[in-house]
Amino acid sequence: MYAFVPAALFRVLFGVSVREDRRRFRNAVYLGLTFIFLSVGLLTLVPDLPHGLGGIIVALVFLIPSLGTIALGFFLIGNGLTMIRKEGRRPANLLAFVAGVGIFALIAFVLTMGSRGSQTWDAVVGGVVFLAGYVSFLFLCFLAYAFLYGRIKVRGDVDYVVMLGSGLIGGDRVPPLLASRLRKGREIHDAQIARGGRAPLLLTSGGKGTDEKVAEARAMADWLIAEGVPQEHVRLEDRSRTTEENLRYSRTIMETADPGYRCVVVTNNFHAFRAAMMARKAGVNGQVLGSPTAKYFWPSATIREFAAVFWEHKIVNLGICGAVVALTAVLAINSA
Repeated sequence: MYAFVPAALFRVLFGVSVREDRRRFRNAVYLGLTFIFLSVGLLTLVPDLPHGLGGIIVALVFLIPSLGTIALGFFLIGNGLTMIRKEGRRPANLLAFVAGVGIFALIAFVLTMGSRGSQTWDAVVGGVVFLAGYVSFLFLCFLAYAFLYGRIKVRGDVDYVVMLGSGLIGGDRVPPLLASRLRKGREIHDAQIARGGRAPLLLTSGGKGTDEKVAEARAMADWLIAEGVPQEHVRLEDRSRTTEENLRYSRTIMETADPGYRCVVVTNNFHAFRAAMMARKAGVNGQVLGSPTAKYFWPSATIREFAAVFWEHKIVNLGICGAVVALTAVLAINSA
């Protein structure tokens, strides 16, 4: 049973960290390490288990992830083609397709170079696999915890519902992606009133871009009012240009009105966990909820969000990747 001690330790760390603040990326890493060490612990039991049960455990630990990787590659390529067809060929829309092709390119590289019988190439292949494994591990941690974070429900009354802005159509019209956030914010507003709570203020957040006729906050507020929200229930934050400014300027408005405020922040579901990390950094007193997004849009958007989170922790991540590259180079040179 000692083999399960690391898994139990990381499970405890995960629980404590989540209790302290749900908006930390380390929660995702603790969750991932819990499952890694749980898998290792299960593998140590295989020799002592009946053959059928042992085979199931081995399949769960090795076979399913392997087949799942291949299936994921096909899915990403298919989704990427759908994304290109529906949204165009902008670089951000190519992420799913590129990731899918990258999976098969990596598999082909490992099978081709790993079978050459060269110690130099074995070192290179090992380094590439380790790097891919490290990034994949962080991505799966991000994905799993983002899913869990997305299950958060609003508990008790809030004073504000902050809705993060995005670009406008034609410079003054709310696009479907932003309308989804506004509908979610209104649902929270209406639900709180329906259960007898005070009406929370809907705080629309977004400034005026260079290609926009009005501030995003103004267009969002007008949309809400046109949908039947009382004008006195709407407030505007119309100076921000980025998500960080959305959160920082909104916090200033809320703190000025009520230092003890409590809020929820609404964005799209693919952006919720990263926005929550930003909200924590900005000192916003509230969790982040996600609104629905078109299914075909979600994979590319999630990859983009992960890339941003990876870069936000670049000192650690690039340090580890750099160390792996350096060690791989040393091993390759020594074996040449």
